[in-house]
Amino acid sequence: MLPQPPKSVSASQSGLRPLQSIVHRISPLKDLKPGELLLHELYRSLQGESTYAGLPCVFVRTAVCHQRCRWCDTPHAFNQGAMIPRADVLAKVLSLNTPLVEITGGEPLLQADVLPLMVELCNAGKTVLLETSGSIAVGPVDARVHIIMDLKCPDSGECEQNLWSNLDKLKRSDEVKFVVASRRDWLWASETVKQHKLDERFTVQVSAAFGEVNLKDLAEWILQSGLNVRLQLQAHKYVWDPKTRGV
Repeated sequence: MLPQPPKSVSASQSGLRPLQSIVHRISPLKDLKPGELLLHELYRSLQGESTYAGLPCVFVRTAVCHQRCRWCDTPHAFNQGAMIPRADVLAKVLSLNTPLVEITGGEPLLQADVLPLMVELCNAGKTVLLETSGSIAVGPVDARVHIIMDLKCPDSGECEQNLWSNLDKLKRSDEVKFVVASRRDWLWASETVKQHKLDERFTVQVSAAFGEVNLKDLAEWILQSGLNVRLQLQAHKYVWDPKTRGV
């Protein structure tokens, strides 16, 4: 049986392409059983992005993504992973004794057991971040989770998959992120911020696709725009080699 969005979310609400067109991308999930996660990696490092940048953080990276952003820096998570009981994932995270935990991917919301995992982590007193593409409905996510929603710009190749109804589900404490790979992307992102008044509703982070946009140029575009958005650096790519995994 093909994996579906969480049961409380219909396929049309999720924003996913028709399953026929992504079946090969999500096929590693077909044998996943209830109570399991297909996990790519779990490690402790410094948070490199968001308003939590610089803090020690445990990263839970799920495997598999239905999107193929042109600039993706974790393609190894597309189909590499091990099926692990959710209880074991929870125990491992708690053993690392770190207040901040990020659930990332891949696309975490493709896996139904991500939802109860986040509940369990919140119940354990952790500050939980969820990094999601924004193409799957975030309504079922526990209200205590800090959502970081990555709206896809045109150069990603996945712009049409943005699920705009998600913006009405986000909380004031959540964040919206844009990865900009060109001047065209910046113009699209800035117009989107203005149209939806995102900088009045949420913290908005703007990142340069690594090596594709000059940071000085992006900084100047932000200043010229008059928007209240934040230039975001992927700090881990400056502390460690950009290709280093597990950091």
